[in-house]
Amino acid sequence: MIKAIFSDIDGTLLNSRHQITPDTKTVIQEVKQRDIPFVLVSARMPSGILSLQQELEINEPVICYSGALVLGGSDAHGGRETLHSIGLNNNSVRAMLHIVGTGFPGISISLYSYDHWIVGDRFDPWVIQEQEIIKVDPIERELSAYIEEDHEIHKILCMGSPEEINRLERTLQSVIPGISIYKSKDTYLEIMDEMVSKSYAIRELEEVFHISNRELMAIGDNYNDIDMILYAGVGIAMGNAPEEVKRIADKVTLSNDEDGLKDGIERFVLIRP
Repeated sequence: MIKAIFSDIDGTLLNSRHQITPDTKTVIQEVKQRDIPFVLVSARMPSGILSLQQELEINEPVICYSGALVLGGSDAHGGRETLHSIGLNNNSVRAMLHIVGTGFPGISISLYSYDHWIVGDRFDPWVIQEQEIIKVDPIERELSAYIEEDHEIHKILCMGSPEEINRLERTLQSVIPGISIYKSKDTYLEIMDEMVSKSYAIRELEEVFHISNRELMAIGDNYNDIDMILYAGVGIAMGNAPEEVKRIADKVTLSNDEDGLKDGIERFVLIRP
């Protein structure tokens, strides 16, 4: 019996128009009524997740930055306890800023610290595109000066052409130790500490919910969802996931434009044919 659901957001909860469909919201409300926690798990920053929680009318912990930051549910004053936090090594961040600044002029680089999105130029077309998707405003700062203030950096996002992103990925993998790198799309490179994973963050919440991994369902659509899909008692891949993700999943549901999350919940949690 599934006692908690852990769901990716982009490509899973949201359709290709970045919307939650009414049918998906209805089935999540039914899960809530059965006292089954529905936890959002994403590479997004907190604000980009909490707005969706409000839309869904749920108040559970959230897993941000693919597991680098876990926040508890909102208290009576709207505050959230930090349950888990892993930042990048600041020397590694400095090295990455130098590499991008000197060798990759077409790459837009952003820093994320808790609920702050820091950019060098808020009018950069890549920044504007991301702002429209996550509906969060960035803070414009000189990035190297921000690093010297010793903020905990949970994630770096690099955006650019597929060719430059591929070249940057190869470069960083060869010269920067202790980091985890993955492409969330052909034009987005996400960088966290090597200890960060969605499944590790889920383990932190098992104690909160008093469940084991056998009693949870995880659903996602991309390569950074593989570890939580493998970890969960029931691991589900979306129909729009790459074949590699589908192969490791216990089950495959419909695509995010066919209410695949709703279908997965109905079949494997609510047990409807």
